[in-house]
Amino acid sequence: MRIRAVTDADLPAIQAIYAHHVATSLGTFETEPPTVPEMRVRCTGIVQAGFPYLVGELDGRIVGFAYANQFRPRAAYSGTLEDSIYVAADATRRGVGKTLLAELIKQCIALGMRQMLALIGDSGNAASIAVHRACGFVQVGVMTDVGRKLGRWVDVVIMQRELAQPG
Repeated sequence: MRIRAVTDADLPAIQAIYAHHVATSLGTFETEPPTVPEMRVRCTGIVQAGFPYLVGELDGRIVGFAYANQFRPRAAYSGTLEDSIYVAADATRRGVGKTLLAELIKQCIALGMRQMLALIGDSGNAASIAVHRACGFVQVGVMTDVGRKLGRWVDVVIMQRELAQPG
């Protein structure tokens, strides 16, 4: 799999992958899939802020994407990022998410970031929890019943990984 920075031409594939997750999973708490133009605005904001937005390409097809963004807008959080990873439905269990996350971490370390958080929708999301754990994240908490999607209340698992030593 080839990992590279996102381009505008990738946005329809990214939107399709994300729309599937919006409609069928608890990995995102959005309930209406954003349009390609909406995804473009989001992507542009992340890239313009200087954070990595990556795609995984296999046989010329986008099979996943990952990005890091500022965890919270307050200045004191400036060294803390939150990751997001989404994999195409037909590309799961092939290491796509783990490979994307490993590269995302590497690029965020190079930026001098301090911490990375993962807020994982659904405490039963074993795949995402396992991918993050394999990349050095530890579970630091669970927010219970904070989202309602697909007819039920959903937890959020908080995982954290140190990117750089304090200094």
